[in-house]
Amino acid sequence: MTLVVGLPRDERATAAVHLGGKLARSFDEDLVVCTVVPPPWPPGMGRVDAEYQEYLDQSAKEAIERARSLVPPDCSAEFVVARASSTSAGLIAAANGHGARMLVLGSSTAGVLGRVAFGSVADRLLHSSPLPVVLGPRGFRCRPDSRVRRVTAAFGATEDSHELVIAVAEVAARAGATLRVASFAVRPRTPLTAGIGSRAEDGVAHEWAADAKLAQRAVLEDVERLPRRPSSIESVVGYGADWAGAIEDIGWADGDLLAVGSSTAGPLERVFIGSRSSRIVRHSPVPVMVVPRGAAQALAERE
Repeated sequence: MTLVVGLPRDERATAAVHLGGKLARSFDEDLVVCTVVPPPWPPGMGRVDAEYQEYLDQSAKEAIERARSLVPPDCSAEFVVARASSTSAGLIAAANGHGARMLVLGSSTAGVLGRVAFGSVADRLLHSSPLPVVLGPRGFRCRPDSRVRRVTAAFGATEDSHELVIAVAEVAARAGATLRVASFAVRPRTPLTAGIGSRAEDGVAHEWAADAKLAQRAVLEDVERLPRRPSSIESVVGYGADWAGAIEDIGWADGDLLAVGSSTAGPLERVFIGSRSSRIVRHSPVPVMVVPRGAAQALAERE
C-alpha cells in the first residue's frame, strides 16, 4: 500500500514531502509523490497555449527533481506527473491507481505559520475524498528520521467518533505510537444582555466535559479489548473560551498526529468536513488526518 503526496510547484512542496516521509516511515508504507498538470490542448490551438503547456510540463519536471532530494533515503518513493482537469481529480485518480491508503497535503501559504490552512485543493478534497486526507501545518518541517509518536483522536461522544477512536487505536499500535483521546469543551459565549454572567457558561462547559469523560471511558474500555492496541492510552479534555484555547489546552509535542472524523451530515464514504471538525483542523499545531465516515476501519486494516 502507498501514501500519495500532493506535490505543489512552489515553497509548499517541502512541507508536503517532509510530512509524507514521516508518515511513510511510521506506517511502513511506500510513497507516491504526485504533481498534477492539465492535459494537453487539442491540436491546432494557438502557439501561446502550446508555450504555456510547455512551461507547465517543465515546471512539473523541476518540481519532481526537487522532491527527489527531499525524500529521506530510507523511504521508497515513486514520482509521477498526472494529467487531469483539476489537481484534486488528478490526486484522487493517482491514489486509486496506486491503491493508496491516504492523501498527504501541505497548507496554503495564506495561512498562519505553524497552523493548518486550507487551500483550494485541500478544501475540495476535504469535501469529496474517499480516502483520509492528512494536512500539515504551514511551514511543517521534521528530521529525516522522525516518526509519529502519539496519535490524538478528537472525540465527540458520537457513534462515528467511537468508530474513529477504535480505528485510530489500531493505526497507532501499528506505528508504535501511543493513543490519546481528546474532547474539547468550548465555553459558550453568553450575550451581554443575558445578565447571568460567566458562571453559567462555565457550568455548561463543565457539565458537557463530565459527559464527555464518561463517553471516553466507555470507548477506552473497547480499546483495551483490542488484540492489537497502543502501549499507552490516555484521555483528556481541553477547556477554552474558544477553539484555539481548548485545543492548545491539552498540550502538543513533536511526533503528534491529530485524527478527526468528517461530518455526519456528509456522504458516508467521502470526507465531508463540518464546521466543528473544520475549527479543530484550522487551529491544530500538528498534522491532522481527516477520516471519511465509514472509512475508519479500512484505514486500520493492512493487507
